[in-house]
Amino acid sequence: MQLTLEFGGGLELLCDSKKIHNVNIEQHNGEDKLIMKDLLAWVRTNLIKERPEMFMKGNTVRPGVLVLVNDCDWELNGQLNTSLEDKDVVVFISTLQGG
Repeated sequence: MQLTLEFGGGLELLCDSKKIHNVNIEQHNGEDKLIMKDLLAWVRTNLIKERPEMFMKGNTVRPGVLVLVNDCDWELNGQLNTSLEDKDVVVFISTLQGG
């Protein structure tokens, strides 16, 4: 499954300062769909290079991280159970800024 992942608001610093990642995620266990919970685990393992605690808490994103799937807030689609499809765009933006 091909996805575009975008990181902003400082989160790109956790991914070698790269904002946009075009990734291909292989489905395992014969699953025909990918949900956000699976994607977050994949991101933590494959993209986050340092300080994963700044991106995730437990099995979800930290409070203050806005998640958009195709420009729609994931809270409207089921959060961790949001189904993803080929060519979806998932954006992670930190709304917490230092000052």
